[in-house]
Amino acid sequence: MTNRGPRRRAGGIRSARRRAAALTVSGALVAGLTTGCWAEPSAMPAVRDFLIAWQVGNYEAAARNTIGVDREEVADALSRVGRQLDAASLRLSLGTGVSDSDVDQIVQRGDEADARFTVKIDLGENGQPWEYPGLMNLRRVGGKWKVVWSPSVIHTALKPGQRLAIVTEEPKRAPVTDTHGRSLMREVGAYDVGVYPGQLADPKKTLDLLAERARFEEGRRLDAERLLGRVRSAPPQDFLPLLTLQVPAHNALLQRLSGIPGLKFNRVKAPIAPAYAAELVGTLGPATADRLQQVGAPYQPGDTIGVSGIQLLQQRRLAGTPTVRVVAQDESGKNAKELRSWEGQPPQEVQTTLDPSYQRKADRALAGLPHPASMVVVRPSTGEILAVSNHGTGGQNLAFEGKYPPGMTFGIVSAKALFTQANMNQSSETSCPASVTVGGETVTNQGRGDSTFANHFAASCKTTLAQLSTKLDGQTLVNEAAQLGIGQEWGLTVPAFTGTVPTPADDGEKAAAMIGEGDVQVSPLTMALVAAAAQNGTWKPPYVLKDVPKTVQAPPPQNLQPESIASLKKVLARTASHGNARGARVSGDLVGVAALTAYREGSHNKTVSWFVGSVGDRAFAIAVEGRVNTPKIAAKFLRG
Repeated sequence: MTNRGPRRRAGGIRSARRRAAALTVSGALVAGLTTGCWAEPSAMPAVRDFLIAWQVGNYEAAARNTIGVDREEVADALSRVGRQLDAASLRLSLGTGVSDSDVDQIVQRGDEADARFTVKIDLGENGQPWEYPGLMNLRRVGGKWKVVWSPSVIHTALKPGQRLAIVTEEPKRAPVTDTHGRSLMREVGAYDVGVYPGQLADPKKTLDLLAERARFEEGRRLDAERLLGRVRSAPPQDFLPLLTLQVPAHNALLQRLSGIPGLKFNRVKAPIAPAYAAELVGTLGPATADRLQQVGAPYQPGDTIGVSGIQLLQQRRLAGTPTVRVVAQDESGKNAKELRSWEGQPPQEVQTTLDPSYQRKADRALAGLPHPASMVVVRPSTGEILAVSNHGTGGQNLAFEGKYPPGMTFGIVSAKALFTQANMNQSSETSCPASVTVGGETVTNQGRGDSTFANHFAASCKTTLAQLSTKLDGQTLVNEAAQLGIGQEWGLTVPAFTGTVPTPADDGEKAAAMIGEGDVQVSPLTMALVAAAAQNGTWKPPYVLKDVPKTVQAPPPQNLQPESIASLKKVLARTASHGNARGARVSGDLVGVAALTAYREGSHNKTVSWFVGSVGDRAFAIAVEGRVNTPKIAAKFLRG
């Protein structure tokens, strides 16, 4: 199902075994009809036997208690009730179900009788249980009571030649929008693949073939049995979409499906592809069996649902819930009469903080890189996420969920800790030897003469920070990182890795942590927020969705010591003007740091290139899984 306005469809899910079990168990409710002091020639035994047989699915036995038409016709009509409603269970009880009612359950008038009963049908994912009063007429023939058959026994409004059907009216899916209120989904060519249920010669064969040939990524499959339930309960004259497939992405699948008897292909334009930030916004796709377990009722096979990103996380909000109607209609669909309905919930827009201008700049900055890369842009004054770009990441939102050692970009955290806890500032005299060993951990870099902390930081002197690690205890470093949100719960409404800074077990681990190595890991979003805090003087929790209830409360902003932030800004400004980040400085107010970090992942040697910085009320982080000139990428972003 696409999101192109109200459309009629039918639905429900239950296996034959589950339905049979439900009917058998619920038979106990009707068994109570055997109680009572009825003396023959009462109509009670005939009513009892008919209702019990109908409920437990012994339709032939129920039909033997009827007169008026061929018993096979009766058995067929009773058996089709469950299929036409795709019912999970059917329960029957004598009487109206209304307490203190003065209406008799059975009223006899000589050889004629009327029996009132109650029908309760569990429509499964189609809606709430449907309960309604039933009425049957009985006649005594040859001394035995028989039910005078009529379709009205099934429902008092059902007439000869009519059937029951489930009609579901699904509203148009609400958009995910950017800061300008524009949809983040774009229309693409697609095919609605479906059937006209009344035209299928063998519905089971058609749907079994569809499920067999429709293979999706990661082995996802359609549930043929649930599809069959939908088709059987659908209005036979209406087109019932079962898949919406994008072209040309699904051309091979469309070709595999083309020979299935009864399958129809309607060419459409559907807004099912993300315009940008696809890894965050997410995609729409078929409601495969495993995806239906994720999103739950009332979504069913044949729907097009959110399968990743915001589209999946906010599926119920964006799609709303359908209005479900039970109708009586003839096979042509004419003269339909509504018997019961359940109103759905309207969809609601999900507005993001994504700014299309910054998003375009970020996408262009990463375009053409030979390695997977990701970038996040945030607004320091608010915590809004302005752009999320992923390049070559195979559909993963590494901008939020990547796990990388930050290398010397973590020096922002270490420097802040030294300024706050060790009475240092940007002008403090430090050394930068070629090699230093701390707690058995040896750190090397190009040696430099004694100078200020700002100059050594700008020159990427890892040995400077390693030596200074002795001025801090391990827990203090962890606490300072936490003040910048690292390793904390952000209350973000989408998945993100907030980073981890394990408490160092010894001086060697502490020295490694100070230079962003060892077990320290962060995501690009983590470091963009660190840059934002360094610019603003307050760490603020990030958010990318507006007016969407949070399952976890966001932490309060963390105000940072003004003197430390003032020194930190000077250090980062020096790094941007004369140090490792100088290639990015296209405007005078840029501050930032670049880093190249080598690490091992399993048995593989890897490298991540970083740039973390800010300009005005914009902070950003770039991570590239390879050796590249990140200041050049940052400059490309800043020039737009």
